[in-house]
Amino acid sequence: MRITLLTVGKLKERWLQEACAEYAKRLKRYCKLQWIELPEARLPECPSEGEIVRALQAEGEQILRHAEGELIALCIEGKPCTSEVFSTYLTEPALRGCSALTFVIGSSHGLADAVKQAAAKRVSFSPMTFPHQLARVMLLEQIYRGYQIAEGGKYHK
Repeated sequence: MRITLLTVGKLKERWLQEACAEYAKRLKRYCKLQWIELPEARLPECPSEGEIVRALQAEGEQILRHAEGELIALCIEGKPCTSEVFSTYLTEPALRGCSALTFVIGSSHGLADAVKQAAAKRVSFSPMTFPHQLARVMLLEQIYRGYQIAEGGKYHK
């Protein structure tokens, strides 16, 4: 399976970069992982609602140009799921003949409606709020956990 992580904005903190690198290393035995960081639209310090919508639309166009295979959007409107259910999101597409998954994490303002509508699934990790950049580590960890669940590994208890 080819998995692409499409993220808007750069991952800045070294400790987060190291955590992502660790999970990317672990995932090499399960999938071909590609990470594409797209530029975040520039906004003034206190943007209007219209400016935010236009920025999300511009980011959304970039996302949709780079997405391939089945699209899974991480967004606040998404459905929370267990790690076991998330694991099926990784394995079921292959059973349908799909060889590529794209997970998308938008900017701190979220995702354009067009991206959410194009997504086969919308996932929310939690109703709680987490640092935006931590979502990348959480996603990679859940992908790794999902593959471990699928193969009956000991990582998931």
